[in-house]
Amino acid sequence: MKLIICLFIFFSKILFAQNNFDFPKSFVIENDLKTENVLNKYSQFDFSNIWLNTEDINIYGIIGDDYQRINVKILVVKKSGKNKNQYNVRGKSKVKGIVRDFTGIIDLTEIIEFKKFHFGVDEEFANQGIKAQGIFIANYEFEENKNQNHSGIFKGKLYGKWYLNDKNEIKYDDIELNSDSYFNNAFVGYWKSYKNDRKKICNWGDYRVPNGKKVFDIGVGEFNVSEKYWDKGWLNVDVKNHNTNGSFEGNKKSDRSKKWWE
Repeated sequence: MKLIICLFIFFSKILFAQNNFDFPKSFVIENDLKTENVLNKYSQFDFSNIWLNTEDINIYGIIGDDYQRINVKILVVKKSGKNKNQYNVRGKSKVKGIVRDFTGIIDLTEIIEFKKFHFGVDEEFANQGIKAQGIFIANYEFEENKNQNHSGIFKGKLYGKWYLNDKNEIKYDDIELNSDSYFNNAFVGYWKSYKNDRKKICNWGDYRVPNGKKVFDIGVGEFNVSEKYWDKGWLNVDVKNHNTNGSFEGNKKSDRSKKWWE
């Protein structure tokens, strides 16, 4: 317990303090982080697959103080030929049924390794040739198409987990996917309108909304939205425990088959 508390204080104050990001302790899964930023050590590797790994139905986001749902789909990620730590991104966003295109960059700024590896339930990944594990921190800026209505810029910090396999490939770290409160690829920032420079909080991530308040995300083991916010685009969220009393199932089959970004 003492180790977990120390890790949380270290992780929050040093890495995330300036962003006011309330990272849960479960994000580091009781592992001790090394203190050195080894960004240059990993510049040779390609992190592109990290942001293309998760299915759309498991990516959840909010825009504005009223927790309006936003869908963000990254379609293409390519490592920059000029900057080894920068990635060019293309994708689409959707709010209230309106779809917009965006392009932009993800710029890795910190990579910190774990001292001790985690191997999942019953150590099932113990013999999978994992050579390193850690977290990354990045800046991101995505510009929506100015010719589309109600468009703007997404900007903020990105936090995530990765591991290096025995083939020297960077992989998305979903080893603890079955753990309570697991999430990854936490985009924490804001959206700013081109028209009037108005800013709105805008956070999204894999399996959870980063910084989602308890009155909004009422799930324990999995993401689950309070009925209070269903009219903000959350009624048809395709999560198996969306409604704990089972009174609402929704049209899950059609949600899974529809690709809104096409």
